[in-house]
Amino acid sequence: MPHVEVQVIDPGTGLTLPTGTPGELCTRGYSVMLGYWEAQEQTDEAVDRAGWMHTGDLATMDDEGYVSIVGRIKDMVIRGGENIYPREVEEFLYGHPSIADVQVIGVPDATYGEELMAWVRLVPGTSLTIDDLRTYCQGKLAHYKVPRYLHVTDEFPMTVTGKVRKVEMRERAVELLGLGP
Repeated sequence: MPHVEVQVIDPGTGLTLPTGTPGELCTRGYSVMLGYWEAQEQTDEAVDRAGWMHTGDLATMDDEGYVSIVGRIKDMVIRGGENIYPREVEEFLYGHPSIADVQVIGVPDATYGEELMAWVRLVPGTSLTIDDLRTYCQGKLAHYKVPRYLHVTDEFPMTVTGKVRKVEMRERAVELLGLGP
């Protein structure tokens, strides 16, 4: 049976991370791609010199080598030097009785670099304010993971394949919040 290796690394340093610590999922081996066809620049971005393919997925690995995907590097928000994984905040917010669906994104901030914004679809017949959301999070989430902004919507921008378009959400958020130039 062909051997496949998997590791979770710090995207900034490239060092392997301890068990349970989120980082970028990398893999190499027989069934892992060697590169992009006739696209050396893209290959160099995705596959390092040691043959590790950088997936762009944020993951944790347990003591037995099982991997859990916790998000995407592109979705990671850096607020005042703290790495925030939107999926973690989203999973917590799903516990709020008024929230039917939620997406968390980073928006520009002059002081912290980025701040969190929660886009929510509400359970019919309910309401939610930013103060309600903050009260719900207080003492249960680290203060820097509590969304600064809230946008209530009926739907999220989606691709034709049904994936949420967080890039479009960020662009619209900048307009909604008046954060643009």
